[in-house]
Amino acid sequence: EAGAHFTSRDIIYLMTDILLSDTNFNGQNFTVYDMAMGTSQMLDCLSEKLLLIDEDAQLTEFGQELNEQTYAIAKANMLIKGGDAENMKHGNTLSDDKFEGYKFDYIISNPPFGIEWKNEKAAVEAEHKKGSMGRFGAGLPAIGDSQQLFMLNGVAKLKETGRMAIIQNGSPLFKGDAGSGESNIRGYLLENDWLEAIIQIPNDMFYNTGIATYIWIVSKDKSAERAGKVQLIDASKCFVKRRKSLGNKRNEFTDECIALIAEAYNAFADGVYSNDAGLEVEVKIKDNEDFKYTKVVVEQPVCDEAGKPILKKGKPTADSSKRDTETIPWKEEIEAYMEKNVYPYAPDAWIDEKKSKVGYEIPF
Repeated sequence: EAGAHFTSRDIIYLMTDILLSDTNFNGQNFTVYDMAMGTSQMLDCLSEKLLLIDEDAQLTEFGQELNEQTYAIAKANMLIKGGDAENMKHGNTLSDDKFEGYKFDYIISNPPFGIEWKNEKAAVEAEHKKGSMGRFGAGLPAIGDSQQLFMLNGVAKLKETGRMAIIQNGSPLFKGDAGSGESNIRGYLLENDWLEAIIQIPNDMFYNTGIATYIWIVSKDKSAERAGKVQLIDASKCFVKRRKSLGNKRNEFTDECIALIAEAYNAFADGVYSNDAGLEVEVKIKDNEDFKYTKVVVEQPVCDEAGKPILKKGKPTADSSKRDTETIPWKEEIEAYMEKNVYPYAPDAWIDEKKSKVGYEIPF
């Protein structure tokens, strides 16, 4: 299907506008990489946008693709453009990384959603065991969805000043409990202060799916005003209906849509942004710690017939049938939370601190 290896240009142009928004060019040479390049359209669009900004700038493109036919198209395209076709590689990015040791200025990618990684399991787990020396040391997502592995691959390949725009569906925002691989990957981005912004784009924007999708902007070198912050941009209502649908693609971004979203991104302030066409974008600026929490296990005692706790070695015995969990925001003091939300209903309750876990979730 076209959607399996083709992202429509209106989405890519938004990604390139955000990706290049605060770069000083001055005729420099930049490198860009797409880890799931399809026919290499994203690389084309980024190159096109960069030359519009600075015709003296140079962009060296790199890409890897699993599908043989689309890889061949990408390689042929590079030959026609006069670039280095050897930079277009064929293979499985997760299990057969063709760019080991490379670092890039920009990464732009739309990896597959909801594709399991059981065929790559041995290679991925071996690299996970390398810890910080490998791409997947931060954690492994559930076997049924490889999206966050592509995210980690991109993070590993960014220069210390690098920036990435990558499309994900909703799962990487919230899937996975405290202590899970998914949660730990979110924590890895947040604790290193690399997550700059997430843009929710409208439904029905892709050829082969109508689900909610998000562009994650990852920056290894945030500006001072963005330090410790994440910008959430709701652009789900900023679209124009197509006169004729292309598969599931019923909506699209016009130049006005892209300009308004870029304006909201660059303003970096809470609020609703609109234009004369009636388009609207909402922004919220959050602290990294707003997405962090402690999950605690709350125990209550086994009681005798008189309702008094049964003690063992001077301590109450936990009643497993009454065991519960509480998710406590990181910014909230745990004991204060318990005083307000638990003790009024269960005055004998206590936290089993050995079972407490730190988690990360991004409720959009």
